[in-house]
Amino acid sequence: MNRAMRLAATGTAAVSLALTLAACGQTGAVQKPASGGSGEAIGLLLPDNTSSTRYDAFDKPLIQQTVTGLCGQCTLDYANAGGDAAAQKKQFDDLVAKGVKVILLDPVDAKVTGPWVDAANAKGIKVVSYDRLAQGKVAAYVSFDNERTGELQGQSLLDALGPKASSANVVMIDGAESDPNAAQFKAGAHRAMDGKVKKIAYEQSGEWKTDVATAKINEAIQSLGKDGIQAVYAGNDGMAGAVIDALKAAGIKNVPVGGQDASIDAVRRVLTGEQAYTIYKPYKPETDAAGSIAVQLAEGMDITTTATTLTSSNGLQIPSLLLTPIVVTKAKVQATVVGGGLYKAADICTQQFAAACAAAGVQ
Repeated sequence: MNRAMRLAATGTAAVSLALTLAACGQTGAVQKPASGGSGEAIGLLLPDNTSSTRYDAFDKPLIQQTVTGLCGQCTLDYANAGGDAAAQKKQFDDLVAKGVKVILLDPVDAKVTGPWVDAANAKGIKVVSYDRLAQGKVAAYVSFDNERTGELQGQSLLDALGPKASSANVVMIDGAESDPNAAQFKAGAHRAMDGKVKKIAYEQSGEWKTDVATAKINEAIQSLGKDGIQAVYAGNDGMAGAVIDALKAAGIKNVPVGGQDASIDAVRRVLTGEQAYTIYKPYKPETDAAGSIAVQLAEGMDITTTATTLTSSNGLQIPSLLLTPIVVTKAKVQATVVGGGLYKAADICTQQFAAACAAAGVQ
């Protein structure tokens, strides 16, 4: 099989795997071809290593694996912005100055990236939006269906409330306004919950920061009273953990809280009943697709075998792959994050959580 065919096959496998995951909630490995290639520099810029551990723990090593599996002579130039948009701008400029062929960019602040992308394009450097859609004429976009993610978050909160939903005051602690994904999560959650709960009684951005989320939920408690909150939507697991701690400190019990990202601490909270749900967005299909597209672009190849749909952005039609997320509740931990290989049961089920794991059938 020639190089073009192998790259296309890997991209198609990523799409196939995504469809399988959506159907059954499990992950698997995409078969990597033998290494080869002429050697190209690919940049990878990820946004944070403070409020979320996923980028260094999962995204970067999996993208590295895909890129080097497809192109043994390719190099990956990686930097993490630590939540600082100015730092990411410098990292981006450094990659442009080095003359990399492709930049995989997960922006800290997507609203400011248009001039960056234009500058890269002027030098023949392709930019791929990874996980968040950057402004500017990006060559491709790989992410999850973010509005569907928000819908699943909202519906899962309704499920946790059960018959109490129609009389519930819900607090929403959204993600950062600089992140276009957060607006889509919010829109999807509203679509699921509006008209099905008593009201969204308080809604503010937690900025993806645990300290801000703590401040916002405390403000909501002060405004609504201890009996005035029946459920809390949190944009991600980090903020969900902060909300849960603040509710405990205020003596508020039996209030379902949900997040997303399937962080290991959140999975443990789901097992103990402290957190109602999390959202699992399997990293491997996303990283496989991003790495495949990066190599395809570096080699001047067609990406439409991987980027199989289009996303509209400021009048542009961007080749895209949008994957389907998976809800994780207590009953689904074994079938999703354990059965899918994100975590081993032994990683989750330390002595403190052994009884909860046994009760939920996690093994």
